[in-house]
Amino acid sequence: MRKAQITRETAETRISVDLDIDGQGNYDIETGVGFFDHMLDQLARHSLIDMAVRCAGDLHIDAHHTVEDVGIAIGQALALALGDKRGIRRYGACLLPMDDALVRAALDLSGRPYIVWKADFPTGKIGTFDTELVREFFQALSTHAGITLHIEALHGINSHHMAEATFKAVARALRDAIETDPRKNDTVPSTKGAL
Repeated sequence: MRKAQITRETAETRISVDLDIDGQGNYDIETGVGFFDHMLDQLARHSLIDMAVRCAGDLHIDAHHTVEDVGIAIGQALALALGDKRGIRRYGACLLPMDDALVRAALDLSGRPYIVWKADFPTGKIGTFDTELVREFFQALSTHAGITLHIEALHGINSHHMAEATFKAVARALRDAIETDPRKNDTVPSTKGAL
């Protein structure tokens, strides 16, 4: 049963996350930040991770704490659901086109958090959403799930398309990495014997 529930409460946010990494990509997301909800819907849908997220954050300030803390909580839940990572494929990559945008994502569920980010959005905002928060989310996710994550926007002229392609590309790479390998379903995919 590769499922996890996380509750995270700080002075800035109250978050609950419920994940099933063997799901169908069902989602029930409410963070109070419409564009971010839409991006998390894409993350769930294209990774096939069932995901329920609730966040009450200090949106009277801005969306920064909400986005970052949700990334932390989803990362913690993902790490918990993966357990010792026995039987997973471990690696995943995706080259994803979305209209004008082309994003490459590659990841390793290594237990060693690291992010390489090469994505320059042409605008500072998508509606009221700060585009710099896309990186903040993936930084938090990478750190707390223990993911080595490389993201590169190879092309794009529309910030919405670029952000959405980023979430979808990471989702598809994550889908591949968390899949169980029928040829090695009883071993940890590392010569160290642990991840």
